[in-house]
Amino acid sequence: MSRNRILIVDDEPGLRFGIRDFLELQGYEIDEAESCREAQETFRTSRPDIVIADYMLPDGTALDLLPRLKEINPDIPLLILTAHGSIDLAVRAIKEGAEQFLTKPLELPALMVILKRLLENQRNRHKQLASRSRQVRRAINPFIGVSSSIRALAEQAKRVLATESPVLILGETGTGKGVLARWLHDNSPRGEEAFVDLNCAGLSRELLETELFGHEKGAFTSATASKQGLFEVAHRGTIFLDEIGDVDLQIQPKLLKVLEDNRFRRVGDVRDRQVDVRLIAATHQDIGQLVRDKTFRDDLYFRVSTIPLAFPSLRERIEDIPIMANYLLDKLATDLGRGEIQLEPDSIKALQAYSWPGNVRELRNVIERAVLLSEQKNIRFQDLHFDGHSKRRASYLDSNLTLDELEKQHIERVLLEEQGRVEKAASRLGIPRSSLYQKIKKYQLSSSRV
Repeated sequence: MSRNRILIVDDEPGLRFGIRDFLELQGYEIDEAESCREAQETFRTSRPDIVIADYMLPDGTALDLLPRLKEINPDIPLLILTAHGSIDLAVRAIKEGAEQFLTKPLELPALMVILKRLLENQRNRHKQLASRSRQVRRAINPFIGVSSSIRALAEQAKRVLATESPVLILGETGTGKGVLARWLHDNSPRGEEAFVDLNCAGLSRELLETELFGHEKGAFTSATASKQGLFEVAHRGTIFLDEIGDVDLQIQPKLLKVLEDNRFRRVGDVRDRQVDVRLIAATHQDIGQLVRDKTFRDDLYFRVSTIPLAFPSLRERIEDIPIMANYLLDKLATDLGRGEIQLEPDSIKALQAYSWPGNVRELRNVIERAVLLSEQKNIRFQDLHFDGHSKRRASYLDSNLTLDELEKQHIERVLLEEQGRVEKAASRLGIPRSSLYQKIKKYQLSSSRV
């Protein structure tokens, strides 16, 4: 995270140097401007935390500058300096939105006290907003379950919390990649700052570019006003790009520039803007294959995949399905005021027998549908609807089977249907070929049976 940044606006080089020298020794980063026009440009690109401006400037006053800065970012405080202060002018400045009105010669220790107070107020405001946001969010814990795969993912995720490097979350649709991205942000040093997400799937090049980087007024026919891009909105926080594999090839170099230089340009602008964000990306696609197919740049791939995290599919962790189902059931029962609702044993067996192509998202839909359509206190097998697959599933479901026996039966059936072709069976089961070989050995499935 960057240090606190101060913009000093004064046409006297000696005064700017004195303030700059003092504040840099205190650990601040300093930008300078000599006029209202230059201050407005620097304010746009450097994103300061506080502005200190002389009242009289070559092309106007600090009160002329104030509304222009507030239009760009209304939350940044402005301190006004003047050698000819008056009570009327001070009152007017405060009414129009200035944070403080200080007279020259400036006492630097007193300035430090003011700056620390303003920065602390900003931090507290951000914390309160973030706290309220977390209270209203009802995201699912990404690590619900006891399987070795979900426990391993939890340990990997905890190890990368303190890093600033990009994270690439891999996994099938519906596994919970977005929930994991949110968890990574909330528990990171950036957790009190903005979390901005965008699903890149299906977006045209033009729309994606303006969403990410923003545009200037007049940049294209319908650009009747300037617009901030999501990178600006996410400044000092996290941006989550879901389905990054769908990003247009022409946008990819601009995305790489932000990640490497922390700079970008709005559409229709000629100026670079500075930004401090952490990227979390996700995709359900084989992004390595996209690189080989030349539809995804290899340099961007290496940058976004600094820390890869693979989210297991639901069928890879059958033992977690009852835990996840009961968690969702409890939430729904509470929301609907239905009291305690339980899954009957045959329902649990049915849930574990299903292949879950839609993963946790589909499980949530199945559980919600069962709760809404049933008036019973218990969810029975006949209350579950799996988009037309329940009859096929019921033909081999035996409620007396153990979990291992159920898994063995399911693997054996898929292998038989695929005529013993392990690679195709592994693909249908959603597990690596090596894992399938281990299960064949574990359950002693002989070659004659597969």
